[in-house]
Amino acid sequence: MSDITAKLSVREKVGYGVGDAAANFIFQTIIVFQLAFYTDTFGLSAAAVGVLFLVVRFSDAITDPIMGLIADRTNTKWGKFRPWILWSAIPFGILAFLTFSTPDFSPTGKLVYAYVTYTLLMVVYTINNLPYSALSGVMTADQAERTSLSSYRFVFAMLAAFLIQTFALPLVNFFGKGNDALGYKITLGLFSALAAVLFVVTFFSTKERVQPDPGQKTSIKQDLLDLVSNRPWIAMFFLTLFLFITLALRGGVMFFYFSYFLDANALRSFMEGLPSVLDFFVRLSGGRPVAVVFSLFNAFGLISTILAIALSKPLAIRYGKRNVFFTGVVITAIFSGAFYFIPNDKIGVAFVTEALRQFAYGVTIPLLWAMMADVADYSEWKNHRRATGIVFSAVVFGLKAGLGLGGAIGGGILAIYGYVPNAEQTAHALTGIVLTASIFPAITFLISASFLFLYNIDLKTELLMTRELADRKAGLPSTVNVAS
Repeated sequence: MSDITAKLSVREKVGYGVGDAAANFIFQTIIVFQLAFYTDTFGLSAAAVGVLFLVVRFSDAITDPIMGLIADRTNTKWGKFRPWILWSAIPFGILAFLTFSTPDFSPTGKLVYAYVTYTLLMVVYTINNLPYSALSGVMTADQAERTSLSSYRFVFAMLAAFLIQTFALPLVNFFGKGNDALGYKITLGLFSALAAVLFVVTFFSTKERVQPDPGQKTSIKQDLLDLVSNRPWIAMFFLTLFLFITLALRGGVMFFYFSYFLDANALRSFMEGLPSVLDFFVRLSGGRPVAVVFSLFNAFGLISTILAIALSKPLAIRYGKRNVFFTGVVITAIFSGAFYFIPNDKIGVAFVTEALRQFAYGVTIPLLWAMMADVADYSEWKNHRRATGIVFSAVVFGLKAGLGLGGAIGGGILAIYGYVPNAEQTAHALTGIVLTASIFPAITFLISASFLFLYNIDLKTELLMTRELADRKAGLPSTVNVAS
């Protein structure tokens, strides 16, 4: 068996996986808490934050493709992609800490500070996460191993998400003792330091095996032409764009949903009815019902997600990544929309609905990046040129553009419906919060799934590509026509 299709060790898969745990210590904080942090803790308006998200994330239209081109042309004894994970580890941690710090500036100074720190954080995120994502495409060429690698990656990502979404607010309360600004600063300091350490672990635990043809000539123009003519890449770009619009849109508003829409007495009764084994968690949260119930809501959903990830590989092997992804996203949209019909005092119903929603979505999570690696293979298969970095960079841009649009839309919706930070909300404002937690993300989920009709790498094509590319690297004559 050739090295590029060798089975990866558990050690290497775990080493790769903890890299996404590292990124998610920051990424999950951004998705779930950044909008509320900027408005309710740092004192920025929802409208200003919406514009901030849009401007910063769309600046990645420049940095992402550039980083992809740089990574593809990086040549070190460690490979093309691994060095960037090492070099960016400490800057990533420092900038995450600064982004969630709250200096005592004027309103204008605070906004400028937010723009500077968040922009630099996104630049370093590009330098780090694009090579990290592309690394999965060059560790192995075996399709089943890639799906397995993605499963390991996202189990660790979800474990990090579980820690963030379950314990971030309680830790903010514990360290801040009523001072949320101090609580965020200390909590993010701990998360940032841990992230930097885990990135270093990933660097030392992984190996790059899949290399482009040594005779391949590098051409930026040809790389970009290959990209825009790659139908599966176009499908994945727009799928990723709308998928992350949805995640940012819904993720950013759920704290508001718990803080303002759900009945305060129902939240308190739910908290008081928790088993005694969770008393420590209640104490850690300072006895604040929103912090306790929102954190447990996230934990309950993420446990469901982690369980679902285990099904991703066997389902993908049997039915193909595309079909499993489509089905999972459609079912997720249905359960997202169901939140519109949940009364504000039915906390248990919200928990069960979220668990079902997260289970449907969890099956799709490992498939996104495994499908990206397949798109890089498709480009090489069709064009006889491999450019893993630029393929991943364009989709990472779609991811961050989606986060920017989703955050901007979320902030814009709150402003349009009249949201006022740290105040009792009008019925109109509450309607905006509920729609953003339910119907709006259901629509964008369905739009995301629709782009899979353009994705023409089915199970048969996956197997065909793998065999043909292996034959080429072994110097065997091609027996497959890939001109179409």
